[in-house]
Amino acid sequence: MHSAELCEYVEAGLAPEDEAIAAARAHGGQQGCPPIGPGCGAALRFLASALRARAVVEIGTGVGVSGLYLLAGMAPDGVLTSIDVEPEVQAVAKRTFRQAGIAPSRTRLIMGRALDVLPRLTDGGYDLLFVDAAKHEYPAYHEQGVRLLRPGGVLAFDNVLCRANPGQRDAETVALREVVSAVRDDERLVPLLLPLGDGLLVAAKAG
Repeated sequence: MHSAELCEYVEAGLAPEDEAIAAARAHGGQQGCPPIGPGCGAALRFLASALRARAVVEIGTGVGVSGLYLLAGMAPDGVLTSIDVEPEVQAVAKRTFRQAGIAPSRTRLIMGRALDVLPRLTDGGYDLLFVDAAKHEYPAYHEQGVRLLRPGGVLAFDNVLCRANPGQRDAETVALREVVSAVRDDERLVPLLLPLGDGLLVAAKAG
């Protein structure tokens, strides 16, 4: 199988997306807010399930696609805390969760800048932190993530390879390179870079 065909096969995920995710994905296109692909979604669901996650933080609610994948893998009583600065897309996400039959008690949607919200969350109180938001803030999310995770918890950054051209020096590209280097060199973390979508960087908190 050629590399392009292999990537397409992996990105398709292992199972068809259900109606709720398909509808949310369509809304994302209408809102100009492209959601994660099925491959990354499957990875998030796997991580949440493997961790038996009961407390997850998501930075970048979008229209709810990644949230649905996370909730599908989490424990039945798990709570997803999702942060976004855009009220319009959070309103769509709230509708997405309701239409998918997610109990309101399982989601906590917070509108605001993540770097203002994260310091108010409990140290070591979370199983998983997923980041798909402003790329120039990724390095700051790294340190906050390590603080928030319990030992064995996982930090995940989406789109870390979306600007992999070594000639690019804009602020977002530099920030993405910085977070990859910082996670790689952080002795508190065990990192792995997955070639899913535009690159999914995951790291388990040691200890």
